[in-house]
Amino acid sequence: MNTVLILGGKLQGVDAVYLMKKAGWKTIVVDKKKDVPASDMADVFLNFDILNKEKLENIMKVVDFIIPALEDELILDVIYEEARHLNKAIMFSPSSYKISCSKIKSDKLFERLEIPAPKYWPNCEFPIIVKPSNLSGSEKVFKFYNKKDFEEFLKINGSKEKWVIQEYLKGPSYSIEIIAKNGIMKTFQVTELEMDEFYDCKRVLCPSLLPINLEKIFSEYASKLAEAVSLDGIMDVEVILSNGKLKVLEIDARIPSQTLSAVYKSTKIIAPNVYFSDLKSEDIMEFTNIRGRGVVYEHILVTENKIKVCGEHIMGINGPLKHVYNFFGADEALTNYEPNKKSWVATLIISDENREKAWKKHLMVIEQIKKIKKIDIYEDLYPID
Repeated sequence: MNTVLILGGKLQGVDAVYLMKKAGWKTIVVDKKKDVPASDMADVFLNFDILNKEKLENIMKVVDFIIPALEDELILDVIYEEARHLNKAIMFSPSSYKISCSKIKSDKLFERLEIPAPKYWPNCEFPIIVKPSNLSGSEKVFKFYNKKDFEEFLKINGSKEKWVIQEYLKGPSYSIEIIAKNGIMKTFQVTELEMDEFYDCKRVLCPSLLPINLEKIFSEYASKLAEAVSLDGIMDVEVILSNGKLKVLEIDARIPSQTLSAVYKSTKIIAPNVYFSDLKSEDIMEFTNIRGRGVVYEHILVTENKIKVCGEHIMGINGPLKHVYNFFGADEALTNYEPNKKSWVATLIISDENREKAWKKHLMVIEQIKKIKKIDIYEDLYPID
């Protein structure tokens, strides 16, 4: 049995463990914190600081494949250098990450490649979205409807140079993952993303409802961006469909959370396993063209009187997760649930023949939880336009 080393036990580590165990690999997770979400899911969990080069090198020597699952640039550089020193396969591209981890650098790349993206303020109207340049996706995202509130925010939180300030666009959001190795690229199934009221992704749906012609354009954007950042690893690209046109919101050249697990549940394709193998076909959309089963992949917070669908952040702050099957009617779940717990969280993984049937099954799962736990209130909130 091959062994994979997953460095980082938070949400990206959870997905890496889930996927590689599905592929039949032995999983080892390392994190300096004990109670990280992936600690109980892995076959082996090692609690030490990844910057301890002696311990890192010793564990790297006995594995076949390395997946960094964190976003600290200093630590990522150490991991990559050690992996290359030991001639170990690693799914990470440091030069690509240095561009993608900065929204400002990424946006300049979109402009240079003439890839559509949201307009920057002040060359756009209110409402606007304000977000930091170097944090993931939905972290610290703010929306302002007028100049007065925006200027009050800047007085408290620093000058506008510290923030990415762009037009707010209405429309559905989508993600696509791309891997590149030895000059060959593959894009995977397009996923549809739904956000909670704080712009944190709460649900991934497969297959997406994006028309096939736009999926092709999306794949072309991804390959163009991957080539521009000299990708040798994995990257995800997120877009919004606004007035019939795809606009790129961000890129991230590291293993994502959520989307690849949903893609696996729909298509049985495991992106990290594909990367580890020798890529031979030149058809970049080989996996994107697979329609797959319907999937609903969502996060819930359950208390004594309420079920609330929440952004994925709730899965990272509630301790170790367990991977269970047939969870209140869901195919699978990642959860800290115990029968006597008054408050618990779960990522529900639900699939069926098509998306419509998967959604009906999702509704049945929610009703089952409400019935068994005697809960009346169910909240599923979206951002306010």
